[in-house]
Amino acid sequence: MKLPRVYPLTDGQLSGLSQVQQVRLLSLGGASLIQLRDKRMAAREFYEEAKAAVAVTAQWGVKLLINDRVDIALAVGAHGVHLGQDDMPPDAARKLLGPDALIGYSTHSVEQAIAATKLPIDYLAVGPIFATTTKSDTAPVLGLDGLQTVRQETGEFPLVAIGGITRENAPEVIQAGADSVALISELLSDPTAITKATRLLIQDLQVFPAPAD
Repeated sequence: MKLPRVYPLTDGQLSGLSQVQQVRLLSLGGASLIQLRDKRMAAREFYEEAKAAVAVTAQWGVKLLINDRVDIALAVGAHGVHLGQDDMPPDAARKLLGPDALIGYSTHSVEQAIAATKLPIDYLAVGPIFATTTKSDTAPVLGLDGLQTVRQETGEFPLVAIGGITRENAPEVIQAGADSVALISELLSDPTAITKATRLLIQDLQVFPAPAD
């Protein structure tokens, strides 16, 4: 899988916007892969938001992944899912979603990352790289050294870095070995500047060679 340099995640509580509004603004900023994420929304409401978001991304040619909920991803025709350590196992999700779905998987240590490369997933995410305020139950911070080790141990497996990443530190995260940076607060904390923040970060990271196919 060829990952974009910038991989936004939505957060309704942080942005104060609906999932659809966030997806539209991120797409306007040039995002090509977005993860729909909301831990608090009721299943029916999240389904309706996800269904509307899929329609928006179809207009922009953007790929949309659903956080955790394989059932909702399947029901709304999303491009795939992003799974955590405590979610449905990736092999079960693959059986349900089929060979063409995109499946990402969160890891929080070098050992978990190595194990993830044996799973039927398209990319692995590792973090937190830095301290983050968007999750209260985070694993210990890996830092750039930990990220470099993950890259060394996983070879060319598509790798997303997440946790405390900002416009200022994103370049060094890419230099440490990540193919892509996943962001929440940096892009969503000012709902009036989501499109601009996304566009500027993508421009910043264009100086690095594109990830290989």
